[in-house]
Amino acid sequence: MTANVFEIKKFAVHDGDGIRTTVFLKGCPLKCVWCHNPEGISSKPQLAVLQNKCILCGRCELVCKNHKIADIHTLDRNQCIGCGKCAEACFNGALTLYGKEKTAEELLKIVMEDKEFYDTSGGGVTLSGGECLMQPEFCRDFLKLLKHNGVNTAVDTCGCVKQDVYDMVIPYTDVFLYDVKAIDEDVHIKCTGVSNRLILDNLKYIDSRGSKIEIRIPYVPDFNDNQIEKIGSFLNEFKNIVGVRVLPYHNYAGSKYESLSMENTLPGKVPKTEEMETAERIIESFGLRVIR
Repeated sequence: MTANVFEIKKFAVHDGDGIRTTVFLKGCPLKCVWCHNPEGISSKPQLAVLQNKCILCGRCELVCKNHKIADIHTLDRNQCIGCGKCAEACFNGALTLYGKEKTAEELLKIVMEDKEFYDTSGGGVTLSGGECLMQPEFCRDFLKLLKHNGVNTAVDTCGCVKQDVYDMVIPYTDVFLYDVKAIDEDVHIKCTGVSNRLILDNLKYIDSRGSKIEIRIPYVPDFNDNQIEKIGSFLNEFKNIVGVRVLPYHNYAGSKYESLSMENTLPGKVPKTEEMETAERIIESFGLRVIR
C-alpha cells in the first residue's frame, strides 16, 4: 500500500514535542481561505512552476509536450498527468512535483535516519497534510510500524473524517494535534466551506477514548477572531487536552498559489502581537494550558 506524499520535513519543532519529522499527505476535505499548504488540498499530484527560477533552457520541453518555451515558460495543465519527468529534468528548481507515491516501508527508512534526535529530544514523527486521515489504511499501517520501532507518533488532523477512521489509528497515536477553527457553524462554513458538526463530534469522541490531544487554533483577523472565547468555553469540558496553541495567521504562501495556478484566497490582514496575547489570555482564563 502506498500514500501520496507531498513533503517530508525533517527537524520540525512545531508539530508536536521535541525534534520531529513531519510527513505531509495530499488531500483535504476543507478549503480554508487561509490555507498555507494549498499543494495539500488536491489528492492528485500537482506540478508547481516557479517562473522566477526558470532560465528557459528547454529541458522540460524535451521530455514533455505540455511545456512550451518561448519568451516565457508555459504549461498546459489540462494535459498534465503529474508524472514528474519534467521536474526531474529541470536542474534549476523551477519545477516541483507535489505528490509522490511512497510505501510505509520507504517512509520508515527515511524517518528512522533521525531516530537518535527523536530519542534525545522527546520527539518523533508527525503525520500531517492536507488531511492525512483521508488515506486512513496507510496511516494505520505506517503508525503501527513507527510504534513497533519505538517512535513517538502524532497525527495532525482537521477532524473532518468519519469517526471509524479514528478507531483505526488511536491505538498507534501518542497525541492528536487537532484543529479547532470555530464553534459557530456559519463562521466555520465561511472559513472552510464545510460544517464543523462532524469535527466537534469527533473531538468529543477522541477525548472519550482517552487520547491525548493538543488543540491548534489558527487565529485569522476578520474571520474567526470572534470565536476565541467560545472555543475556550467549549474546550473547558474536555479531560485529555494537554495544551492549546493559538497560531498566528501568516500570508507567506501566496507564491505557492501562483506556482500551482490556483486562486489565491489568502486574507491580507495578519494579527498583531497584542491580539495574539489577548487570545492566549482568554484561552488561559478557562483553565487551559497555552503552548507558546
